[in-house]
Amino acid sequence: MPASEAEPDALTIGRRIRHLRTSRGMTLEELATAIDRAPSQVSTLENGKREPKFSQLQAIARALGASVDDLLSAEPPSERDALEIELERVQRGPLFASLGIEGVRIGKSLPQDALTTILALHRELERLHTERAATPEEARRANAELRDDMRARDNYLPELEQVAKGLLADVGHTSGPLPQRMAAEIAAHLGFTLHYVSDLPHSTRSVIDTRYRRVYLPSQGFRGRSNTRSALLQALASHVLDHTEPAHYGEFLRQRVEANYLAAALMVPEKPGVKFLRDAKDERAIAIEDLRDAFGVSFETAAHRFTNLATRHLGIPVHFMKVHESGILHKAYENDGVRFPADPLGAVEGQHVCKKWTARRVFDVEDRFNPYAQYTDTPAGTYWCTSRVEYTSDGAFSVSVGVPFAHVKWFSGRETTQRLASRCPDESCCRRPPDELSATWADYAWPSARPHASMLAAMPSGAYPGVETTEVYKFLERHAPTG
Repeated sequence: MPASEAEPDALTIGRRIRHLRTSRGMTLEELATAIDRAPSQVSTLENGKREPKFSQLQAIARALGASVDDLLSAEPPSERDALEIELERVQRGPLFASLGIEGVRIGKSLPQDALTTILALHRELERLHTERAATPEEARRANAELRDDMRARDNYLPELEQVAKGLLADVGHTSGPLPQRMAAEIAAHLGFTLHYVSDLPHSTRSVIDTRYRRVYLPSQGFRGRSNTRSALLQALASHVLDHTEPAHYGEFLRQRVEANYLAAALMVPEKPGVKFLRDAKDERAIAIEDLRDAFGVSFETAAHRFTNLATRHLGIPVHFMKVHESGILHKAYENDGVRFPADPLGAVEGQHVCKKWTARRVFDVEDRFNPYAQYTDTPAGTYWCTSRVEYTSDGAFSVSVGVPFAHVKWFSGRETTQRLASRCPDESCCRRPPDELSATWADYAWPSARPHASMLAAMPSGAYPGVETTEVYKFLERHAPTG
């Protein structure tokens, strides 16, 4: 923001008062006498430790032969003052405080080159701190913290439910599935026009241009799908929720959860969604496929939405998994006591799921048209789970929803005879090879690991992980309206 448009703070106002006072040859005591204040009070104002009242500014301006605007300018009065203001802000900031060292006294005796050096060192510390915050360790820690928070809230965000309800009311949608046309009306209501293009940057699902109020979507659908409703609503959700560039990986994750949640709440509104599920519960026939078909969403969206509503409205604890065909856990949520594989930080993303769990067994089922259901006995108890395989450009993923044995009575598919026992995390369950194979190959096998990149990568440089910013800017430049 240009200095002329910025809001002045107490530090800048104080430096401008001091600059005008000294340039007029006035002492601190003389200015204090002129405005009928103690010198210590004027010193506090000049040091930026107190915000002056408007009446004080008027009195100071009269005493200095200046205008109030002169005092309220956001521009530091000199290069030296700009450096002092920056250092003062630095020393009051959280990073400097975390170092546990005393700040330097900022005054005339501090050489300007020392000011410049200290600030340069602080900028380098900030860079290193940001770099450390983008390590895989910090990414996994952020994932674990977010999962704990969502578990404590039963994966239910009432504030976002209200936002969705308001948006749907604004466009007159009262019940039933949200059609593509109505999603476009939400965009229009928010002041955006839709533009379907064939050259959307490869690293993006959609791009919003806030300057010209445009939303760009793929003309051929997303990953082969003709319906871009989900991508559109997720993009609009970030705008509605006033998301800004994430400062760290944890903020990026939370923004993604919020955008996905709001989009799902628009496609499966709370009131009709809960009624549908309650009716199914009364009939002891809850099925994720039925929720999917009733609202015209993907199985994954239906599964996510079920976890949002199941505990709060139906009293059913639940868990959710999205697992890559390699066995790597991609996404997970639980409030039913199931124990996901986790690393020492408590993060589950990137961990291998037991081969005997439903989420892994479903890949071996020949019938991919019907859902696969299974009971699994685990050290934490017996769980029933229903799972389906979905295909993406990153490979096949299983999407699974499960509940403790005591709650399976509400679900269609509970009659399955499939049942396995899992001893994981005991390595003898499925991770440790049989002794005979180990004896034959232990000294001769040297595989090269192929981890799922999206699971293990931390936040790369740039605000939006995985997005090539230059590519996006060039795209917007190509499509910007002319004339």
